[in-house]
Amino acid sequence: MLIKSRRPWELPEAAATPEALFFNRRKILTTAGAIALSGALASCDAKSSAAVKTGTDPSAKFYPAKRDPLYKLDRALSPERVVETYNNYYEFGTEKEIYEDAQALPIRPWSVSIEGEVEKPFTVAVDDLIAKMPLEERLYRHRCVEAWAMAVPWTGFAMKSLVDLAKPLSKATFVEMQTFMKPDVASGQRQPWYPWPYTEGLTMAEATNPLAFLVTGVYGKPLPKQMGAPLRLAVPWKYGFKSIKAIVRFRFQSAQPKTYWQTVGPTEYGFWANVNPKVPHPRWSQASERLIGTEQRVPTQLFNGYAEQVAAIYKGMGGLGDRLYR
Repeated sequence: MLIKSRRPWELPEAAATPEALFFNRRKILTTAGAIALSGALASCDAKSSAAVKTGTDPSAKFYPAKRDPLYKLDRALSPERVVETYNNYYEFGTEKEIYEDAQALPIRPWSVSIEGEVEKPFTVAVDDLIAKMPLEERLYRHRCVEAWAMAVPWTGFAMKSLVDLAKPLSKATFVEMQTFMKPDVASGQRQPWYPWPYTEGLTMAEATNPLAFLVTGVYGKPLPKQMGAPLRLAVPWKYGFKSIKAIVRFRFQSAQPKTYWQTVGPTEYGFWANVNPKVPHPRWSQASERLIGTEQRVPTQLFNGYAEQVAAIYKGMGGLGDRLYR
């Protein structure tokens, strides 16, 4: 029986901002860029090569995907133009406006490696992976540790579907994820003081929670490069740095991964990074957040408003104290 109880983060369908207001796309590949990319990708198959030359995405046929009505919001969607040009992506620099530099990243061919404690390690082309998975659109909050927030219509598939495909062994209690390593096109990766490649991790309980989502598209289209194409993570109850971009590797293991920001600033960024308004960052408060696109400030909610869905994961972990939320 379907019980229509209103969750604290839900928004009626009619309250979502109309799609037409968001779709004012710019051309992200110039002719020169397309030529450079096609030369770099000479070894890929004919279909992928043609897609690079024309600036199209081989997965474009899968969008827009059907929206899952279970995942709604308590606020309007953030404007697409703002979302796609206000990005943290340290591989391309420390400023927010890295969207132009990110276009240098070749995203076809792109393979995803499944490694570690699994029945049989394998590698899969990202387009084959996308074709295997049940894509859907979900409306999610996105909360940055810097105390700004967005509301985004991601398209992708539940991370549990990838876990099921990987067939991890019982000794696998964590999954480590890594992004690409291409310092020739990603200038930030030439900085030796950062622990490249970008690495993140989840417990298996977190990775298989229904909210954990592997993203391939946004606003009804394939994911743009600056937002983590062709494959990124969205874990909306955690601070945004946990949502790793441009994933090339999933490694199932028994040890907790040493993550990128945990390595860079262990006193400021922990493994868990769950949103908690009562636990400030050492240099600023987390009690409220700024909504990108409107500049409105609203109170921060525990687990970013998703406590009902994820709090059970952390039951009995009180020994971690406040570190659980950092």
